[in-house]
Amino acid sequence: MERNRWKSGRIDRLGSAIFAEVAAWKEKARQSGIDVIALDIGSPDQAPAQAVRESLAAAAMKPDVYRYPGTEGSARFRDTVARWFQHRFGVALDPTHEVLALMGTQDGLAHLALAITDPGDAALLPDPGYPVYGAGLAVAGVEAVPLPLSAADGYLPDFDAVPDAVWARVKFMILNYPGNPLSAVADLAFFERAVAVARRRGVLLVHDNAYSEMAFDGFVPPSVLQVPGASDVAVEFHSLSKSFHLAGTRLGYAGGNREALASLRALKNNIDFGVFLGVQEAGITALEMDMAGGGPGRVAGLYQRRRDVFVAGLRAADWQVPLPAATMFLWAKLPAGWTSSRQFARELLARTGVACIPGSAFGERGEGYVRLALVESEQRLEEAARRIGEFLSSNVEGNEA
Repeated sequence: MERNRWKSGRIDRLGSAIFAEVAAWKEKARQSGIDVIALDIGSPDQAPAQAVRESLAAAAMKPDVYRYPGTEGSARFRDTVARWFQHRFGVALDPTHEVLALMGTQDGLAHLALAITDPGDAALLPDPGYPVYGAGLAVAGVEAVPLPLSAADGYLPDFDAVPDAVWARVKFMILNYPGNPLSAVADLAFFERAVAVARRRGVLLVHDNAYSEMAFDGFVPPSVLQVPGASDVAVEFHSLSKSFHLAGTRLGYAGGNREALASLRALKNNIDFGVFLGVQEAGITALEMDMAGGGPGRVAGLYQRRRDVFVAGLRAADWQVPLPAATMFLWAKLPAGWTSSRQFARELLARTGVACIPGSAFGERGEGYVRLALVESEQRLEEAARRIGEFLSSNVEGNEA
């Protein structure tokens, strides 16, 4: 194949192309008449609450919302975020200097390295971890240093295992609890250790807390900013995409260290002019409803029911997947007899119509696993489990033959 002359080498370093591959597999399956149950992408299947949609619709009719909104977010949005953060975590944020509106957390996480590092710097990234972390580093020319995570350690990193020579080159490290794809959780004691490490090593601690409202069985995920003095060394990213069903509107925010946020704001001032004001009004309504106790943010019950139904179905099919403590994902070790996550995902989709993401898309240590998203109804998840059971049974019979 002829080489594309107009393609930067950065594109090849952005990460796995498996998401596009799986999309192509799904399209091929649909064209052949297969009913696809798409458990690959973590895109909520529910609409925002009616009041949130009405807020967006009303705002869209105002003639003054079509001006450039400003990179930092409206004062009303940032004030509401600060009040919600105090309500949810008991943490006071200065809405002027310690809150920055984003086009979803992915926007901030992808641009952060460009804002706070120089080429040749290094950053610690969770492995397995969300692909955008590495993509942001690739664009910025920053070295990605894997921070190994394993089931044996509860998917919590061993900071002491990172050599001093690596710490000397690291500008920031990313943590993600509750995590994607691992669905792992961490308590406040862990974040106290992480903040102490960041302070001692002189690095910025970046916490992706996009799933803070999606935990189960009574667990309440903390914020790293609850640790006293954490804002000296930490920033935290939040999203309204999953918890408030606002994924398509692209709305999130970062809070914490004002120097890091000032740098990110300065970069974004040269890239975009912020989130549509109508979307920010919808976000304000969602957060206000959540603080009042009747809002759309309490989605944990929905996903806990889906988790219970799907895990029970898979275990009945003799696939012993763990029961996740949070998020909208199952992180499942490949069934016996399978070694390639990509091959398993492709065969599963081709033969059953159930789409998932190979674990290899999330880093070297993701091989041997797949991620399944709980983004279909309980009835569809039961059907997915039934199909998967037949698939696994047929493979066992085939292997025995």
